[in-house]
Amino acid sequence: MPHDAQCRGTGATAEVRPALEVADIFRRYGPDYLREHRLTPEQGKVFRAITRCRTAELGGHLDVCKACGHQWQAYNSCRNRHCPKCQWGVQAGWIAGRIKRVIHTHYFHTVFTLPAQLRPLAMGNRRAIYGLLFQTAWQTLRECTLDPKWLGAEVGVTMVLHTWKDMGRLRPAQLRRPHRGHQVPRPVHSPRRHHE
Repeated sequence: MPHDAQCRGTGATAEVRPALEVADIFRRYGPDYLREHRLTPEQGKVFRAITRCRTAELGGHLDVCKACGHQWQAYNSCRNRHCPKCQWGVQAGWIAGRIKRVIHTHYFHTVFTLPAQLRPLAMGNRRAIYGLLFQTAWQTLRECTLDPKWLGAEVGVTMVLHTWKDMGRLRPAQLRRPHRGHQVPRPVHSPRRHHE
């Protein structure tokens, strides 16, 4: 913050900027990375937003401390949903909401990987191919868990589509293994069998 870290008016401590942010890494190493790698249009948009976030490129506004009246110039944020600087509060709220809904039981983690032969097709037909991956993963899990040989119970599933292999390294979308991660709660009771 541009004024005292400990504002006398409220006793509230000002936000402390980390020594290194994702935007700093993008600005420092991005040009070299982009000379050797191609980003998809979506990845390029995220890269540019994070790089420009809270810089003069996006303009600015005047902030005022409500406690002491101190004023300072602040840069606008990119508001991109992938920007860690902008969206940490939204992300933290989303995670807190999910945690409230978690069933207190054990979970099975399952992964369904898109076959290599379908990956080029998925690049041009993401909605259709990934939709089929969701559908077939759910059908497979449901069929297996209903079978008394395996579990004999109706289950619910939380599914997540992973399309970037390593977010920190910003790999192109033609990544090696698009896959679905699933959290399957272990049932406590079923009509057919009782499980602890």
